[in-house]
Amino acid sequence: MSWHLLAVFFASTFFISATPGPNMLLAFQYGLNYGVKRTLWTLAGLSLGLFILLLSTLLGLDVISRQSPWLLTVIKTVGALYLVYLGISSWRDAADNSSLMDDASAMSAEVNVELTVNSGKSDTPSPRSLSSAAVKAVPSDWVLFRTGMWVSLSNPKAILFFAAFFPKFINFSAPLWPQYILLTLGLFLSETTWQLIYTLGGKKLAGWLDVGERLAWLNRGCGVIFILIAAALLVDVVSGFIA
Repeated sequence: MSWHLLAVFFASTFFISATPGPNMLLAFQYGLNYGVKRTLWTLAGLSLGLFILLLSTLLGLDVISRQSPWLLTVIKTVGALYLVYLGISSWRDAADNSSLMDDASAMSAEVNVELTVNSGKSDTPSPRSLSSAAVKAVPSDWVLFRTGMWVSLSNPKAILFFAAFFPKFINFSAPLWPQYILLTLGLFLSETTWQLIYTLGGKKLAGWLDVGERLAWLNRGCGVIFILIAAALLVDVVSGFIA
């Protein structure tokens, strides 16, 4: 994998990761309710769930590329069509998707984090109401971790997205594991960065995205990226048949 292709991959995933999906909204919600330090357990769970989905996808592509090359061509074609579908949906539903941040902004208006001072030294966040659900006690570290992991794993569409997205950036005629490591690190870097941003400044980020059409244009930009990658995948498929 060339550094140019890796840079394109990272730029694409970084832009796509910015959209407020379930993982980002959970980081935002818990950051407001439990504080940054406690939410790090949730972020660890989100990362583990993402790693499991990512590893499953890469191992599947690895086996297919070695045992059934023709099936890899099918996956590229179907994946390209799926990315086109995602691109069109992201563009058309941009206005509807912006309601996610409307809900998040409303939630942040309802949530009041109380700080209790212990011996005048440490501040411990005490959660208040969260939308219609009342948070009665701060969960344990294990509960925070487990919640993050299951939220991440509860999105099976991620596997389909990875299977559609990754083939464009993998050279199956070259050693695969070094490429897998680079792709994994790039994806984790972009995801973790945005999870921290949502955790640290979720309220401000929600307010910024809620101004005008910013969130709508972010989703439209993601839609364009999906379609461009799909076009590149289809070009690879057609070039393979011509060769």
